[in-house]
Amino acid sequence: MATFGGIDLGGTKIQTVVVDDARTALGSARRPTPTSGGPAEVADAVAAAMDDAAQAAGVEAKALAGVGVGSPGTIEDGVVTSARNLPSWEGSFPLASVLEQALGTRVALGNDVQVATDAEFQLGAGRPYDSLLGVFWGTGVGGGLVLDGRPWNGRGGAGEIGHVVVQLGGARCTCGRRGCMEAYAGRASMEAHARKELAKGKKTDLFKLMEERERTRLTSGIWARALEHEDELATHLIERALAALGAGVASAINVIDVECVVLGGGLGVRLGEEYAKRLAQAMQPHLFADYRPPDVHVAALGDLGGAIGATLLVEPVRAAPAAA
Repeated sequence: MATFGGIDLGGTKIQTVVVDDARTALGSARRPTPTSGGPAEVADAVAAAMDDAAQAAGVEAKALAGVGVGSPGTIEDGVVTSARNLPSWEGSFPLASVLEQALGTRVALGNDVQVATDAEFQLGAGRPYDSLLGVFWGTGVGGGLVLDGRPWNGRGGAGEIGHVVVQLGGARCTCGRRGCMEAYAGRASMEAHARKELAKGKKTDLFKLMEERERTRLTSGIWARALEHEDELATHLIERALAALGAGVASAINVIDVECVVLGGGLGVRLGEEYAKRLAQAMQPHLFADYRPPDVHVAALGDLGGAIGATLLVEPVRAAPAAA
């Protein structure tokens, strides 16, 4: 039985998994993404997290048939560029070759959101469809595309739905531009806005919950807990995010007209089916072909979806579409 490693490198966490040929998880591990140190420190943490998952699966990393990595940024020939969700990631870094040396096996690199989208297409919520848009709502807002049964990467930077402009001259985005959907819906931007409101005297339990859970950031779980507590600021910022997501995702649908939207990412999966329905409602006023909106589903593979999707980079599993 061949075993494969998968790594989902995110702005908050590094999720790793070891799977068999059927993509059944044999072991998994998670480490926080370093908040300083740049690409070299991130690469060290990634290798350590992969070793953790291999140990949990009862194998050595060098015995894996290959390791796939889903990384933020633009990916070309094993090199990561413009990974703005990662600390001090200036210029380009040869992540694949560095990890090959550290892990002792071949490494394939892809965009994090695209590999998660491919996983949902081949193994998860996207199986009944020939075309879909993956929307991954987490630290940022990422997108992935499958068109006529094939991943669409463009020239290496396709799917950056978080940087669809939803407000001309609007809020400053982490990318440096203004009015991007991510500036309103990305968890990092939402946290920054919440801190500004707190400094102005706005009441919220968000940061109290963060301290109680011994976190350094407002995680998806904290946002969900604050919504359960009917926290006024949290509710306002989530509503603001949904409005931006609705406009941005609908605008993308008006261009590519895919059959399905799969909502994933930390917030998308945590908030679940109710918020998938609310996203569909927020999209409706902005759809040109509003008489046939796309189906909207929550990502079926959950927290391990990105890491499982990364394993498809080293050996694809081509599942036939299920009956609709």
